[in-house]
Amino acid sequence: MQYMLGNEWTIESAGGATGEAYFAQSENKRLFLKRNSSPFLAVLSAQGIVPKLVWTKRLENGDVITAQEWLDGSELNPEVLQHPKVAELLGRIHHSTELLDMLTRMGKKAMDPMELFRELKQMMLSQSTGQTKHLMIERAIQFMESHLHQVIGVKPVVCHCDLNHNNWLFTDKGELYLIDWDNAEIGDPAIDLGMLFQRYIPESEWDTWLYHYGVTEDQNLAIRMHWYMLYEAIIDFHQLQTVEDAIIKEQEINDILIRAMRLVRER
Repeated sequence: MQYMLGNEWTIESAGGATGEAYFAQSENKRLFLKRNSSPFLAVLSAQGIVPKLVWTKRLENGDVITAQEWLDGSELNPEVLQHPKVAELLGRIHHSTELLDMLTRMGKKAMDPMELFRELKQMMLSQSTGQTKHLMIERAIQFMESHLHQVIGVKPVVCHCDLNHNNWLFTDKGELYLIDWDNAEIGDPAIDLGMLFQRYIPESEWDTWLYHYGVTEDQNLAIRMHWYMLYEAIIDFHQLQTVEDAIIKEQEINDILIRAMRLVRER
């Protein structure tokens, strides 16, 4: 990579789990480099969702290097995700036919909630042998099963699937970007909304946030969001290592279930 850029460039690792991202700097230019990024990056750049793609080059070994603008900015604090700009950008992503077409052409298939539920039940069965039954988890599974029909047949969109506050970049010029698209999928927008609302948006702000996102909350959307909240929470529960963490997660599942059942009663 140093040979490709020239000796006037300083290259250092940008960290991250894959170790495939780098910062490159010369006397008057700064770039963010990544090895073997998804072709999806070009469409995201064209729509202003990620920092501008400057160039793409193929190395002799077949690896593809992408270079994006390296922008001064900061990750969003968790509370800032309540801002209308965040809702508007996610709404633009979910309503983009160009992004959906590109991800479909790349071979992505829409996530199947029936398959997700089947795998979730199978995971529970495989891990339950000899362990104490978790009645709260069983109640959550029962709720998901009885409302499975409401998450089937939903018009799919491009979902980021990792809306952690660390993946939102706010530049010094006031521009907002959503980065790190390695986990993107095609599925129900409630997947992203459920994760975001459960972690970052107070329930009292949901209606206002969805207004800026571009929809009016309805009970079907709300139930679908809670279905995916329960799905993610149960997956997390089975990955925890300590009793203390499991107790906290069970309480979270209980809170989600109470809200979900209240929604059903209000229909």
